[in-house]
Amino acid sequence: MPRPETGPGRSGPRPPAIVALLGAGGFALLAVLLGAGCGSVDLLPAFGVDWPVSCGADRIGPGDTELATRILLQIRLPRLAGGFMVGAALAGAGVLYQGLLRNPLADPFVIGASGGAGLGIVLGQLLLVYLGSPAGGGILVPGLGFAGALAAVWMVFLIAGRRGRRSNSTLVLTGFAISSLLGALNLLILLTAQPLRERLLESISWVLGGVKVSGWTPVGLAFPTIAICLLLGFALARQLDYLALGGAGAARLGVNVARLRIALLLSASLLTAVAVALAGIVALVGLLVPHAVRLVLGPANRLLLPVAAILGGAYLVLVDLVARTAFAPAEIPVGILAALIGTPVFLWLLRRNRFVYDF
Repeated sequence: MPRPETGPGRSGPRPPAIVALLGAGGFALLAVLLGAGCGSVDLLPAFGVDWPVSCGADRIGPGDTELATRILLQIRLPRLAGGFMVGAALAGAGVLYQGLLRNPLADPFVIGASGGAGLGIVLGQLLLVYLGSPAGGGILVPGLGFAGALAAVWMVFLIAGRRGRRSNSTLVLTGFAISSLLGALNLLILLTAQPLRERLLESISWVLGGVKVSGWTPVGLAFPTIAICLLLGFALARQLDYLALGGAGAARLGVNVARLRIALLLSASLLTAVAVALAGIVALVGLLVPHAVRLVLGPANRLLLPVAAILGGAYLVLVDLVARTAFAPAEIPVGILAALIGTPVFLWLLRRNRFVYDF
């Protein structure tokens, strides 16, 4: 069972659940409000808010509220909603994968699920071109992404497994190898498939990660799936805690381990597929956010999952805000920026709070 060593930041009292949820919700609200007002065009002056510094390369002056409202409702809010859902899905999937694999380093990107979903979605887009974009294609593409995520995780299990035992290092190294292979296959298809080469810049930008949700339709299609998967994970959170005792230990407590593992794998993989469909491959959100929340709130998944999902959404909203404003009018792929921010922070957390795991 995973057990953290005692150390700085672990010994103090943990905040009550209601305080943690309200704090996460307040932080998310601030992130959304900041993302709504700031961007390549600063909308704040149009609504009577004048900051000492501009929140964008251009700004809409006071009185032009009609234009600012159109930009807000038709462009910025759908992108904010999409970014929040992607961050929540990746953080939630990270919590579920970590509990399922009993591995604190499990993450949709690390274990190859994001790469598998990306490959499935690219193949789906290519198939739609050859089929003439038939009706129902909107279901085909994320469906193949879901299948790709499941296949990637299965490959990691198959290769890393050795006589029924998997070490942390073997699982992580296998996941990175599969993720690298799938990423290379993605780029190979984009560079060689003629229908996709015509949209090469757009496709490469998607592979690098980018929250470019246009309109409310993608948001409306993705929201029910993400909500249902997170609610299912929350309903199974108590059993997920028992799974930390191992399969035999959880079974002694009355858990149907096989059914639980299947439900968790399907939920986490579907969350990953929807996130990749919306924003491409964004790394480390599902690794960094659950780790940070676990250090403060402890390992109980019934609280960890909702708080991590809320903060994951807020985190990606802020990363996307920096991506579209730091070098405006140019825009950095959010996947690159998330990796640049997440990697050193995660390494610092790993160095400051060392873990010992027994399997």
